[in-house]
Amino acid sequence: MSVKDETSVDPLIVRREAPIGWLVLNRPQVRNALNLRTWQRIAEAVAELASDDAVRVIVMRGATPQAFIAGADISEFPALRADAAQARAYRDAPNSAIAALVECRKPIVAMISGVCIGGGVQVALACDIRIAARGTRFGVPAAQLGLAYPLEGVIMLAHTVGPANARDILLSARLFDAEEALQMGLVNRVVDPEKLEENVRDYVLKMAGNAPLTMAAAKLAIGESLKDREERDVTAVSTMVARCFDSEDYGEGVRAFLEKRRPNFKGR
Repeated sequence: MSVKDETSVDPLIVRREAPIGWLVLNRPQVRNALNLRTWQRIAEAVAELASDDAVRVIVMRGATPQAFIAGADISEFPALRADAAQARAYRDAPNSAIAALVECRKPIVAMISGVCIGGGVQVALACDIRIAARGTRFGVPAAQLGLAYPLEGVIMLAHTVGPANARDILLSARLFDAEEALQMGLVNRVVDPEKLEENVRDYVLKMAGNAPLTMAAAKLAIGESLKDREERDVTAVSTMVARCFDSEDYGEGVRAFLEKRRPNFKGR
């Protein structure tokens, strides 16, 4: 693909299939390696789906089964990340993208197949749930490039897999398979490749039937619980809990339970 063709293609496509919103990483020619524009598009696309009331759950996936994300686009490094000063400026886009994923009030599920390497692991960790196909390869090869994984990424990794596994992943820089990722707690479940999309669809459609305010409250509370005690926004969590109790959805949930039917939540 020529440079002109590459720049004319959207590196991340947004698709709506209510109640599911799809974030489709669309650089198959480089296995969805993360360049500056892709990082920017992640933040933009998450905001777009977050504001769509018809979307209850967001799924991030690669355009093809061959890759979720193969890491950073190293071809940009000489021009955009040549030294520490340039790297600090470049970090604004990844930081914004990761923050958009983490702070999104809607659940985000990573549908992972092929490879999930380097920055791809950080993106996957920023999602709420990770479902991987058997045969997927994971790894953080920063030590083979002379780079240091950012503190935010290390914290997310250590919180998810524990410090012992984080040391193994970062210091060895080795690749490992989906079954080992499951054992570590890096992914929530592993399924056969041909059943990955079916499994993810079934999972997220059931999730989409849950009360949106309750899911948002859970995401907020879990995020705050991972912070140091003095940094937790207890007021924000308490406000969300009270909002759930005062919501129309709470009344609908109780009525549906008593009437032995499925609730019809509105997110208010």
